[in-house]
Amino acid sequence: MTIKPITIAIDGPSGSGKSSVSKEVARRLELGYLDTGAMYRAATWWCLREGVELTDADSVTAVVDTMPLSMSTNPDDQTIRLDDVNITEIIRETNISSKVSAVATNLEVRDILRRMQRARIEAERTGGYSRGNGIVAEGRDITTVVAPDADVRILLVASEEARLARRAKDVHGVADAQAVEATKDEVLRRDADDSTVSSFQVAADGVATIDSSDLDFEQTVAAVLQVVENVTGN
Repeated sequence: MTIKPITIAIDGPSGSGKSSVSKEVARRLELGYLDTGAMYRAATWWCLREGVELTDADSVTAVVDTMPLSMSTNPDDQTIRLDDVNITEIIRETNISSKVSAVATNLEVRDILRRMQRARIEAERTGGYSRGNGIVAEGRDITTVVAPDADVRILLVASEEARLARRAKDVHGVADAQAVEATKDEVLRRDADDSTVSSFQVAADGVATIDSSDLDFEQTVAAVLQVVENVTGN
């Protein structure tokens, strides 16, 4: 049982497990789920479809500002659509992963998407999928910029070795040396690029840190739920 409504903000670098863990926490607490990283991926796909050069910051901003994004907050059915095209799986492809930082480091785009993110968070506090129970929102600047007043704020971190192995397994199905090497640039470069516009490596004041390096999925979920219980008393 949680307090109602509740906003849980979870930040972290690539491969820390924040997406899968956040989604499972949302399921167990019957909350909405917001993957803010997916919004940047969607924006990247939209710009490419519209033929916009990602280096043209002004054009990217204009296109993102009017994109017809539809995104479910149901943790069991996170469907993402643009112009009635289901892009839920498409935005996870390497072509998008390799280009998303160009959009995510655009400060004007970040302002646009942050407004959208705050609107979705507020919608789940008053209705939405969770019927007012609240939401788990995850990304890179949720605890500090998007929802600094969230009821629970967590930074989920892991060692570089653990993060690379997880991402390799997600993308390639295995975490051998070849698979890890193939994902290294994507993970480390994305973190380096995004760290120029967002702080997600060190917890801000009032943000609990969970290191998942030596934790499996279930243990990490349990650690997050324990923080929620400690903060809310429920």
